[in-house]
Amino acid sequence: MTEEKAKAYWKENISTILKLLVIWFIVSYGAGILFINQLNAIEISGVKLGFWFAQQGSIYIFVILIFVYAKWMNSIDEKYDVHE
Repeated sequence: MTEEKAKAYWKENISTILKLLVIWFIVSYGAGILFINQLNAIEISGVKLGFWFAQQGSIYIFVILIFVYAKWMNSIDEKYDVHE
């Protein structure tokens, strides 16, 4: 791999990580702390939505983002021909 291609690969890798971290931050901090009062107005099966996001929602989103990251990185690896 050339140095230029390696820099492009790492730039795309870091960009992917930052995008996914922003999504996780918005879900965990935004939904669990900033918008909790608005979300608590909504109840699902007797549980307030703000409480659910603070306790479980951000964890579920994090696990989903792990799978999204793996799939996304596989496509980036294939694009730059560094896949296994």
